[in-house]
Amino acid sequence: MTSSLRVIFAGTPDFAAESLKALLASSHEIAAVYTQPDRPAGRGRRLAPSPVKALALEHGLSVRQPATLKTPEVQRELAAFDADVMVVAAYGLLLPQAVLDTPRLGCLNVHASLLPRWRGAAPIQRAIEAGDRESGITIMQMEAGLDTGDMLLIRTTPIDATTTGGDLHDRLAHLGGEAIVAALDALTTSGLTAMPQPADGVTYARKLSKAEAEIDFTRPAAELARRIRAFNPWPVAWTRLDGHPLRLWLAEPESDEQPPPGRPPGTLLAGATDALRVACGPEGRQVLRITRAQLPGGKPLAARELLNARAERFALGTLLGTPNQETIE
Repeated sequence: MTSSLRVIFAGTPDFAAESLKALLASSHEIAAVYTQPDRPAGRGRRLAPSPVKALALEHGLSVRQPATLKTPEVQRELAAFDADVMVVAAYGLLLPQAVLDTPRLGCLNVHASLLPRWRGAAPIQRAIEAGDRESGITIMQMEAGLDTGDMLLIRTTPIDATTTGGDLHDRLAHLGGEAIVAALDALTTSGLTAMPQPADGVTYARKLSKAEAEIDFTRPAAELARRIRAFNPWPVAWTRLDGHPLRLWLAEPESDEQPPPGRPPGTLLAGATDALRVACGPEGRQVLRITRAQLPGGKPLAARELLNARAERFALGTLLGTPNQETIE
C-alpha cells in the first residue's frame, strides 16, 4: 500500500484545480492550500475566489492567500504546516529559496510542457503556435531558476491540426493531476530518478497578450491557422471588418497545389459557403479558411451560419484588417 505524504498545494487557475482534485482523490494528506488573493471578476468587478480556493473551501481545506511568500511571517506559517512536499501548479507567485528549502522533499512543479522546451508563462499556447506535434506534463523538482529544475516524471500527449489552446489546456490539466499523484506515490515507494534538463532545446514561452492577437494577413496561412487555434479561448485572435473587431476562433490553411492569383492580404475571396476565404501570405498568394468567427455583440458562429445570416457584411473583395481606433475589449 502507498504511504501518505503531507502536502502543501499551491495553485490558482482551473489548470491547477485539476491537480488539486487528483490529490484530494489520492492517499495523500493536504495540509494547506496556497492560492492568489481574490481578484475582481465579471461585469460588476466584484472580488472572486480563484478556482483553487473555491475547490479547497468546498472540501474544508485550510487556505492561505499571501500577496508574497518573501516575508518571514509568511515563511514561518508555511513551515508550521510541517509538510513533506509542496506541490506547485500555475501558482503565480515566485517561491524564494527559503520556501523551496522548507518541505522535507522540496517543491514539485506541474509544468505544462516537455521541458526544456517552453519554459515560462504560456507553454500550452506557444506549443500550438509553433507547430509542435506533441506536448505534455513535466513534474519538476523546483529550484531558483525559471523552470530549470531536474525532471522527475514526464507524460506526453499529441497535438494535431485541430487542437485548440482550450483543448490542450484541458487535456494537460487532467494529465497533470494524474502525473503529480503518480510522482508522489513513487516518492513513497521506489522513488524517482532526477534527470537534469538537457542544455539543448531550451525555448521560452512568453506571456500572452491581447496586442499580439491581432492577425497579420501577410503571414503564411499555416502560421495564422496555428495562431488562431492557439489563442482559442484566450486572448482570441481578431481582425477588423469595416473598422469593427471580428474575432477569429477557428481556421485552417487551404490546401491547393495551384496558388490563387495574388490579392492584397486580408481580401475576402469567393469559392466557399462554409468558410471565409481570405487571401494571405506573401503577395496574397495563399488562402486562409476561417471556419468560426464572432461579430461584435454576437456569439461565436460557424462561418456557414455567419454567411447565411449576415452575407452583406462579408462582401467579396472586402479587406479585413483596415486600421481603426476601435480595439478588442
